[in-house]
Amino acid sequence: MRQINKDIFRLAGPSILANITVPFVGMVDIAVAGHLTSSLSNATLIGGISIGTMLFDLLYWNFGFLRVGTGGMTAQAYGRKEPDECARILFRGLSLSLMIAAVILLFQWPFTKLAFLVVDSSEEVKALALQYFFIRIWAAPATMSLFSFKGWFIGMQDTVSSMATDLIVNVVNIVTSIVLSLGIPFLGFHGLGFAGIPLGTVVAQYSGLLFAASRAFFKYGNVFRGVSISSALQGAHLKRFIVISRDLFIRSICLVLIYVGFTIISARFGDMLLATGAIMMKLLMLFSYFTDGFAYAGEALTGKYIGMRDKPMVMETLKWTFVWSMGLGMFFVLIYLFGGTPIVRIMTSDPAVVESCRLFFIWLLPMPLIGVMAFTWDGIYVGATAAKSLRNSTIAAVIAFFATWAICITVHGTFDQLAMHLLLLAYFAHLAARSLWMQLHWRREILDKPFNG
Repeated sequence: MRQINKDIFRLAGPSILANITVPFVGMVDIAVAGHLTSSLSNATLIGGISIGTMLFDLLYWNFGFLRVGTGGMTAQAYGRKEPDECARILFRGLSLSLMIAAVILLFQWPFTKLAFLVVDSSEEVKALALQYFFIRIWAAPATMSLFSFKGWFIGMQDTVSSMATDLIVNVVNIVTSIVLSLGIPFLGFHGLGFAGIPLGTVVAQYSGLLFAASRAFFKYGNVFRGVSISSALQGAHLKRFIVISRDLFIRSICLVLIYVGFTIISARFGDMLLATGAIMMKLLMLFSYFTDGFAYAGEALTGKYIGMRDKPMVMETLKWTFVWSMGLGMFFVLIYLFGGTPIVRIMTSDPAVVESCRLFFIWLLPMPLIGVMAFTWDGIYVGATAAKSLRNSTIAAVIAFFATWAICITVHGTFDQLAMHLLLLAYFAHLAARSLWMQLHWRREILDKPFNG
């Protein structure tokens, strides 16, 4: 096997292993809610999880630039053999993370008031979503900091540390959410019910932060020696960090608009289609957690080779990252084709919800192939710190999503089942727009600008 493929799998493998647990966290949350003994229906409980999770998507995805920007800039500094700058990048990311977390905690109440001006759901679902939100919100400092740590580990070509952090967060999340919500009856603990689900997430996030900080300190102590936080928060490098973060922040807002828009629109058609939409989105995102492994590898290697000024190896990285990620996409087409129904049954025992999801399985077949292109290009653009073009690609995606929905719903009306088909078509359109934009601009953004600057 060629060395570039060995490097890709060395970096992608740990991320894929960690990401295997990521979809199970959301699935377990939905599965626990779907199996709780309650006076409320399964669809209502799942809807509460969906809206509650959506509120955090609305918040946290805006700050995904903390991981993305930190990873790309660190990879380039690593390629230039500048360990001091690698350390400063992490300090910048963590400082910004904690400031953002403080603002989030300060404005949590106004945020929910504003959010439910546009989120349409039943009163039962709203009450559950708010309960979920006001418990999980206290994990904000840990969640924001973990964005920076994960990006930094990837930029340092150390996806093993990123993997270990994710595994701890996800495994602890699954275990504590189940135990805290359902209890351990033979030990006399009968669980906290619905509240145990978000509380398990809080415990998991701080567990991951403790591990990540310890890992960085013990493994990279020499990198931080002699580097102060104050030195990281001044100079031209700080200005570049801010500019890149600004463009990536806009990109994050665009992605949030799409994913939150999907949930808000589906909520308007009742609790059943809201639950169906939530499960379909989990299924649609399932393959991305695997593809992200190759995207992270592309990010780390692209950034490193740009830092080393090695254009031929950048080209090799692009070529082989796409070969492997597209192969994975085709594999997931088969998984969805033959395993869609069993996966849905893991997430809910409600036959009505299962049958509702089955009506839309046809959309699971084309999504992986177009999605793989978008996610892989994302990683490569991040490694090149092509933040402005990433921003523009997601602006195009927002336009594609909402324009497709508006045009189709105007032409065909708002019949429940048809509306979900049209919503999934709009989701496909946003992935296609992202992929097309980056496909048209990659040579300029990846091969020209980084080497001519």
